[in-house]
Amino acid sequence: MSSVCLICLGDVRAGEGYHARCARRLFGTARIPTIDLALSKIHTAALAMVGHTTFSGVQKKISVGFSTDRKTLQVVTEGGRYILKPQTETYPALPENEHVTTRLAELVDVAVAPSGLIHLSDGTRAFIVQRFDRRSDGRKVHQEDFCQLAEQPPRAKYAGTAELCVRLLRKFATEPPVEILKLFRMLVFGWWTGNGDVHLKNLSVLVDPRGIVKLTPAYDQVCTRLVIPQDTLALPVGGKKDNLSRKSWLAFAEYAGLTRKAAERVLERQAAALAPAQELLERCCLPAEQKARYADLLAARTRQLV
Repeated sequence: MSSVCLICLGDVRAGEGYHARCARRLFGTARIPTIDLALSKIHTAALAMVGHTTFSGVQKKISVGFSTDRKTLQVVTEGGRYILKPQTETYPALPENEHVTTRLAELVDVAVAPSGLIHLSDGTRAFIVQRFDRRSDGRKVHQEDFCQLAEQPPRAKYAGTAELCVRLLRKFATEPPVEILKLFRMLVFGWWTGNGDVHLKNLSVLVDPRGIVKLTPAYDQVCTRLVIPQDTLALPVGGKKDNLSRKSWLAFAEYAGLTRKAAERVLERQAAALAPAQELLERCCLPAEQKARYADLLAARTRQLV
């Protein structure tokens, strides 16, 4: 009898929960660390965090790091290597939603940070992701979100457009054509998975010690349509927040300066991901009803791409 790895969703023997190789990639050790924190205590822990909420302010983000012996994850206010996102009362199965959506991103080469699901001390599942804005020694890597690049306050995060994001990368990225193609891939994927939370604060660049500016891995990858059925894109593409088509994406690609061949390759790769995506959905930890609706959404969006 087998179950699924709570990181990659591949088969593991019953009772194991994780592949050793997946655990090493996420935690640097084949042993999964324990976390002595229950869902009922999350609110108290979150009070110490700064900038700790997302998804319209309802999903708490807790910064955690290893204990000295590296056997336990504990809440930290500084230097945490991981972000922990527990269950919420408002939106059911949000950690499981983010987990499978992040796995789906890997099918189409959208870069994401190592992540997975982990059980809290009360048995509830939480999503855990390795921070890409921290070095292994805990030091910060300089990061700026697109609100900052646009010199706009955080409250203006929904006031942008996909075209504004292109212009910002043209202005700030070290290699604009490379980063704009990555952005195009991210935006297509976000639309395909029904993510209405890809706003200006959920897109960022990193600046490495050499001064090279490039997009961060994609983060906050959630199918918001599962919990807000009529949710639309946060950033309009060609003036549209919904009912996008292959033609819409090709027009946006032209604005972005991408060749038609490159844009079509992205769209074809996204459409071809439908079958493996549906397999991942079958294996994931979402409730059956959410799995079915997510699969239907992906099938409908794929029809719009071909």
